[in-house]
Amino acid sequence: MNMSFERVSASDSLPLISFLTSDNWPFHALPEVDRETAGQWVAEGRFASEESRSFWVRADGATAGLVRLMDLGDRTPLFDLRLRAADRGRGIGTATVTWLTRYLFEEFPGVHRIEGTTRQDNRPMRRVFVRCGYVKEAHYRDAWPSADGGIHDAVGYAVLRRDWLSGTVTTPQWDDEPAE
Repeated sequence: MNMSFERVSASDSLPLISFLTSDNWPFHALPEVDRETAGQWVAEGRFASEESRSFWVRADGATAGLVRLMDLGDRTPLFDLRLRAADRGRGIGTATVTWLTRYLFEEFPGVHRIEGTTRQDNRPMRRVFVRCGYVKEAHYRDAWPSADGGIHDAVGYAVLRRDWLSGTVTTPQWDDEPAE
């Protein structure tokens, strides 16, 4: 599969709105986005601003997804990934996270680490994080409300620049609670 990543431009408001409203995003806080909400997000600069950049994820020339990089002025940016339902399970998530990790570390020399968070039950995304060298660093109980009124645990992952450069994975020191 031929993958490419094309930066979202100011003229992409209609394609952004169309993309966001044309599919279901089951592991996002708002799984179904209406035109008004999508338009508001675009107008607010959620996808292109000084602090964020977004990219179309293309697989064999077709739009398969959208990745948004956030907090770009910080040493620890975050990202949001949305893949069309028809394109999930094809390795596109792994290719995208591999690409965005390299992009952030190469484009922003001050970036020390990259973070991502997903719902505990989003097993495909959790596998993507691990495949791409990210380490589970946090487990937030009852932290992610869903549209159906349920509440899920959230799981946080990160990759450190030094691990990415060396090709290693260091894990947090979990057993560091002070003695009573």
